[in-house]
Amino acid sequence: MTVNQSHAGSSAQARAVVDGLEADVVTMNQATDIDLLASRGLVVADWTKRFPNNAAPNFSTMVYLVRKGNPKGVKDWGDLVKPGVAVVIPNPKTAGNGRYTYLAAWGYALKQKGGNESSAKAFVTALFKNVPVLDTGGRGATTTFAQRNIGDVLVTFENEVYLIQKELGADKVEIVYPSVSIRADNPVAIIERVVDKKGTRTVAKAYLDYLYSDEAQEIAAKYHYRPVSAAVSKKYASTFKSIPLFTVEEVFGSWAAAQKAHFADGDSFDQIYQK
Repeated sequence: MTVNQSHAGSSAQARAVVDGLEADVVTMNQATDIDLLASRGLVVADWTKRFPNNAAPNFSTMVYLVRKGNPKGVKDWGDLVKPGVAVVIPNPKTAGNGRYTYLAAWGYALKQKGGNESSAKAFVTALFKNVPVLDTGGRGATTTFAQRNIGDVLVTFENEVYLIQKELGADKVEIVYPSVSIRADNPVAIIERVVDKKGTRTVAKAYLDYLYSDEAQEIAAKYHYRPVSAAVSKKYASTFKSIPLFTVEEVFGSWAAAQKAHFADGDSFDQIYQK
């Protein structure tokens, strides 16, 4: 059997499937991308119940990549709003890691002493004032930081920073973990219309089931995706730095609520980012 793969930003891939890309399965980096497919009848409405762990076989979180020696002394979210610190983040309206970064910063601000919605909005507003360019996707943001040499810190997925560090060399950049961050689940789903048309439902389900196996969980861990298997997590405990993580549901109620309040046209992000 031939397996054809298509790789791009999660939100871009979701839009491609909506536009006709005949994927049997999708593996995304946030629930809203699969919710979009469900709203178009491509994925079942209760897709989170079709596979374990809310249909997310692994997860990541948001961390920092800084220039070697960390010349701006970036250690936590509060450092990202300091004068003179240029932060590279993709557009939260178009990129999953941009949304996760925005929500992670908002959640961090809420957790500070006296934190509330007003102080969180002020904090995230200050953060985006330090963003020199807003790329549409994570790959563009990486190019801005790594190849165009713009910015003091790149905020992106944990698995991505290790890949970038490997590409650039440990003598060029280093990884920094904040005091707290957000859990970024990587959900999966079957595209109903396609598997029914092609008769591939059985193999499609078998592939997604396999992602939960110890073998697949170990492969994910080797590429710096955090496994959901307790046994594999224990085996790779030294690979992943222990860091407090909060979920979108804990802080914002749900992905749908976060999307409506922060990323819909005219809502918080549009109010915050006025350049």
